Order: sequence, then C-alpha cells, then structure tokens
Amino acid sequence: MAQYVLKRLLGAIPTLLFVVVLSFLLVHAAPGGPFDEERVLPDAVAANIEAYYHLDESLPKQFVRYLSGVLQGDFGPSYRYRDHTVSELIADAFPLSIRLGVMAIIVGVVIGVGLGTLAALKQNTVTDRVAMGFAMSGISIPIFVIAPLLVLFLAVKLNWLPAGWSGSSGVSRMLLPVIALALPQIAYISRLTRASMIDVLGSGFIRTARAQGLGTYAVVRYHAMKPAMLPVLSYMGPAIASVLTGSVVVEQIFGIPGLGQFFVTGALNRDYTLVLGIVIFYAALIVLLNLIVDILYGVIDPRVRYR
Repeated sequence: MAQYVLKRLLGAIPTLLFVVVLSFLLVHAAPGGPFDEERVLPDAVAANIEAYYHLDESLPKQFVRYLSGVLQGDFGPSYRYRDHTVSELIADAFPLSIRLGVMAIIVGVVIGVGLGTLAALKQNTVTDRVAMGFAMSGISIPIFVIAPLLVLFLAVKLNWLPAGWSGSSGVSRMLLPVIALALPQIAYISRLTRASMIDVLGSGFIRTARAQGLGTYAVVRYHAMKPAMLPVLSYMGPAIASVLTGSVVVEQIFGIPGLGQFFVTGALNRDYTLVLGIVIFYAALIVLLNLIVDILYGVIDPRVRYR
C-alpha cells in the first residue's frame, strides 16, 4: 500500500507541473495587465510597480521565479488584495468552500443512495420512473440555472430561506447553496446506485441469502449494499471535484466569500497570482481526493490489491 501511494504521489508531479505551465501561459496570454484599470500613472511610477512585482522581466524568467515560489508553498502576493498574500487568501476562504462542499456531498450521497436503492427495489414501477425522471432533470439542468431558480421560488416567492449570504446568519443561509450543489450529485448518484443495485440483486449470493429466509431489508443492508456502492465510490473523486468547481458559480450567485468568489474576482481583475494560486490549489486537491478514493476502494472491495 505504501509503495502504491508513493508511486501515485510521484506520478502526480508531472500532472501538477503541466497544470502550472498551462495555467501560467493562459493567464499571461490574456490581453491587458493587472494594473491596466488603475488611473494613468507617470511612466516612472508604472515602471517601479512593474519592477516591484517583476512584471518587467521576460516571461520565462517570471515563470521560473513563480515556480520556485510554488515549490516552497508560496503563491506570491495578490495584485489586488495588496495587504495579503495568495496563500493567506486561500487559507481564509477555503474552510468555507470545503464546508459547503462536504455538506453538499453528504446530502447527495444520503439522498442519492436512498433514491437509487428505492428505484432498484421498485424496478419498472411508477416509483422507479418518477425517481429516474427526477435524476435526469438534475443531470440535464446546469447548476447556474438551478441556483437562480431556487432563489426565485424558495427565497423570493415563498420567503422560506435567505436569498444571499450577507444580511443573514446561522445555518439557514447555507441551505440554498448546499441544495444547489447537491441536486446534480443526487441525480448522478441515484442513477449509479440503481444500476449497480439491480446488477447486485441478480447475483448468485443474493439468491442464496434469500433462500436462507432473509427479508429484503436484511438482504439489501448486509449483502447487497456494500458491493453496490463500489461504482458510487469510484464516482466520489470526480463528484467532489465537481462540487468544488461548481461552488465557483454558486458562491458568486449567493455572494459567499469563498474560493469561488475570489477566483471570479481575480479573473475579472487580472489578478494573475490569485487565479494561478487557486487553480493549482484545486488541481492538487483533486489529485489528493482521487488517491483517497482509490485507497478506500481497496478497503471496501477485498478483491482489489495494490502493487
């Protein structure tokens, strides 16, 4: 196991390096600069600012300087939030983003697994069709459409929940963002669970369990649930990544001061270092989450062996 983990971590280095190079080139290929929207400055002042942030250097030299900082865990200073480094901004905003993401994943797994299991047990009935119709709607409608609709109906029309982050407090202000993030995951997980559960319920060991007199609840809980969850577990890596990247849209819509809002603000303000820092941080996090999912897969399925 330790050799497998080490091999995966070493294999992630070229991937992360490619992300750094590509992100750096794309950011600097965009027209304009981080200080273009400032008032017109004297040439000497503008030259001093560019020299202070090393923007007067050639692009290869800027990249080498930036990469050396990243290897030391330093994403550089923010061009817009000038009293903070990018690392400090990420450290302040990430706990809120991860809290929303974890809550959305928990809601998605609990409801999605329950809905998919119910649909599998009621295969080809009205319950199955309604559940899968709901799942298809969740898959088809993008999150930037779901979130405003939730605000329109639950906040504006019915006035049940606060429409935004500011001006409210407590758990209530997190409900709409969590629901918006969780709905697509409920849809995907319920479909995966249904297909996997139907396949497992048709297996020989399930027929043996039924022949021993076990009821449906005992068969599903003690025999079918664990193998049926393997496809869901495989999906969890991309699902968590989808929730984290989807939070960029949700945080902007609801005005949540998380990483997503910083990312959008940094892109609009051409804050190179902030955008690069968030992209690299997300890439490293996704690589780590996929590794954790692969390890858990081996824990649940004893047939999997890592060499």
